[in-house]
Amino acid sequence: MARSTTRTWLVSVSVLWLLTLALAVGRSRFGDQQETAKQPVMDPVQNAEQKVKRGRQTFRFDTFGDEAFWGGTLKLHQAIEGARLGGVGPGVSPRTALAVGLKIDVAALPDDLVDQIGKGKVNLDDPAVTLALLRLNAVLGVTGEFNANGTLKSIGIQCALCHSTVDDSHPSLCAGAVTPNPGTGCVGRRLDGWANRDLNVGAIVALAPDLSAFAALLGVSQNTVRTVLRSWGPGKFDAELILDGKAFNPKQISNGVVTRTNVPGATLIPPAFGLGGVNLHTWTGWGSVPHWNAFVANLEMHGSGRFFDPRLDNAAQFPIAATHGFADLPHINPDDDRITSKLSDLQFYQLSIPSPQPRAGSFDPAAAKRGDELFSGKAGCNNCHVEPVWTEPGWNLHTPAEVCVDAFQADRAPDQRYRTSPIGAIFTHTKGGFFHDGRFPTLAAVVDHYNTCFHLGLSTGERHDLIQYLFSLTF
Repeated sequence: MARSTTRTWLVSVSVLWLLTLALAVGRSRFGDQQETAKQPVMDPVQNAEQKVKRGRQTFRFDTFGDEAFWGGTLKLHQAIEGARLGGVGPGVSPRTALAVGLKIDVAALPDDLVDQIGKGKVNLDDPAVTLALLRLNAVLGVTGEFNANGTLKSIGIQCALCHSTVDDSHPSLCAGAVTPNPGTGCVGRRLDGWANRDLNVGAIVALAPDLSAFAALLGVSQNTVRTVLRSWGPGKFDAELILDGKAFNPKQISNGVVTRTNVPGATLIPPAFGLGGVNLHTWTGWGSVPHWNAFVANLEMHGSGRFFDPRLDNAAQFPIAATHGFADLPHINPDDDRITSKLSDLQFYQLSIPSPQPRAGSFDPAAAKRGDELFSGKAGCNNCHVEPVWTEPGWNLHTPAEVCVDAFQADRAPDQRYRTSPIGAIFTHTKGGFFHDGRFPTLAAVVDHYNTCFHLGLSTGERHDLIQYLFSLTF
């Protein structure tokens, strides 16, 4: 009994120390993270530097006011803190948070805290520690709002939630976490623009105590909503679900063969870098970078802003969006619009993110050189994946028949086509598979698909060389 009491006391002291430290350090860091004031400048280089800084700030820390939805409507913050701390349920411990793919920015942690975690002196099974990490702004893409008594008031999300991860600089701090994408970790330095293929968005949202907003929108029960959310799996998100209500692809077809049935409609989270010179964003080419940023910030993140896309008035294709007027949202006072003024800087930052470089030894240079000849020659890959943007300069869309796959996801977008996805730095997002829905588990499967689709006649050795070249690509 004495040993148990002592352990409880030590854990409590550890958490209290962490919370106190979070209050002191988090408050000072929060001041550094406020949006850089816009100063008029005439020099284009200086102007570019300021736009990049503001865009990075928006990408990493701006919720666009979406805490009103994630906390106020869904009450997700209550599930995070747990009943013991004023919320509901068991709460979300750091170990659980890491297990569903959330990432910790080591630069936001005091050195002493990093040392304590590494030595196992911080209880990673206690939701109170999660709250302390939120106070430090250390959880990528998630911001907590706190009451005066230290309980969570609300929770908001940022672009960085899905489109950032961390490097593998601190592997010892990843106890109990998912196996990260190659080159990434659980606790480390930020890697902006990388697709977080470890993040289980659906499982996280399914924790929310009140999903009645989604249930009412989709015309189903909250239990059904949770079932759909949990079907997505790591690294996937279904942006069209709230537009058309199509939760599952009845038949997944590749090269005329049905490979799976009733496949979740979620698509892989794509990287947010490598979009310079690329006409259309997203797997199905909804629009440009600022279009999709506005779409997501307003309709998916539920921020406070203005959005217009009359294509969503097509009731046959987007019945839910048309019924609820998503094509024209909403007419608000410009002073209340927390999104539109940031789109330019946000786009500028995304286009400025440098291409990641493949690690030494991650591919065979000699084979890659041979693969380069195949890419532009016998395999014909460069006809669509044009070097160095790795997609067509221009209108980069193709019908499902042209790429030998089913039309399910294409039919959920206005042009009913698939975009030629940029393939630079493809080594950063190999986890979860390839194509929009991850139907091909490896690059070898992708090459085999096109070898059949286009009757290329590639030998086993040629396919190997082509894959090695793909792993070498950067933007």
